[in-house]
Amino acid sequence: MPEAARPAHSILIADSDVLVRGALADYLRDCGYRVVEAASGDEVITLFEQGAISFEAVLIDAELAGTRNAFELRVWLRQHQPDMSVMLAGNVESAARMAGHLCDEGPHLSRPYDPQAVVAHIKRLIARARS
Repeated sequence: MPEAARPAHSILIADSDVLVRGALADYLRDCGYRVVEAASGDEVITLFEQGAISFEAVLIDAELAGTRNAFELRVWLRQHQPDMSVMLAGNVESAARMAGHLCDEGPHLSRPYDPQAVVAHIKRLIARARS
């Protein structure tokens, strides 16, 4: 992809599995995205509280480690960054178990990640946010 045609969007990947997170981050970087990685919900909150980087989208594994589970983190992000796209990834069983009463929707993506599906979903979310 030519440099001028590459998207300049920043994406945060929050996944406790370094191998999964790293592989997806590398793929998204190859697609031209600026990617920041976090291994826990606590790291995500720290990144947002520091405010050094603005993200267009955050991808959160449903089984993310941290003091808040992925769905509690999603609620926190919606409260603090209401215009940002938040994607949840996981399997149905873990999502149903963890979501409980916290949100009205389950995961948007399934693991293991299909990198092209992640990019397509990010593009749809960013386009929808801009319209």
